[in-house]
Amino acid sequence: MSSAAVAGALNERNASRFVVAGALAPALPEIRGARLVALPGAVEVHADRSRIPAGADPRGRALHLSAGAALYNLRLSAAQVGCATAVRLLPDRGHPTLLATLRLTGPHRSRPEERLLYAASLQPLPMRHPYGDQHPPVPVLQELTEAARLEGTTLHLLPQSGGPRTAVLTAASDGPQSWLRAGQSLQSLLLNALIRSVSLSFVYDLTRLPHPPTASPGEVPQLVLELARSTR
Repeated sequence: MSSAAVAGALNERNASRFVVAGALAPALPEIRGARLVALPGAVEVHADRSRIPAGADPRGRALHLSAGAALYNLRLSAAQVGCATAVRLLPDRGHPTLLATLRLTGPHRSRPEERLLYAASLQPLPMRHPYGDQHPPVPVLQELTEAARLEGTTLHLLPQSGGPRTAVLTAASDGPQSWLRAGQSLQSLLLNALIRSVSLSFVYDLTRLPHPPTASPGEVPQLVLELARSTR
């Protein structure tokens, strides 16, 4: 794909599709601070704290998680229009509000699963308490674990005998880059769960939990999730 063709892929119509895709990412409660800017051959994800209520999210963690989820949707949207992508997180220290850059790098033939995930991204995602009380099948849990791994995170399934299956999503470190990765992983898990008839809810503010999760050395808990076989 020539540079002109790559830039052409971000014409006005496709740019609107990308922005809509990013806007459909899950908003954490009262946190929707990502602003998307379409450029020739690229989309930038910026932090816009003017959209966040005063006093909310002082560290910017929820903002980064939400922006990461939007970034994952942007990647799916690019694949849907036949474009490969390259993503840089926090690409310019001189511009701290620039959280990520997604560039179109060449042609891409979307895979069947990408098309399913893209279609799922256009649907409202239920993020309430999981419907049903049965564990998802083991093969499905393995597929979700692999989806998390592909985003640079680890999904730890906690042992339990009944009810929705609890899991902890961890990253290799803490801070803005890890939050962005965790946000991409969260959106991937939500969509992968949806197309596999698994309901998923999550808690991102771990400080509010009566017993915050722990992790092995070199891993930092990012979210706690509950998964159950969907009954709807």
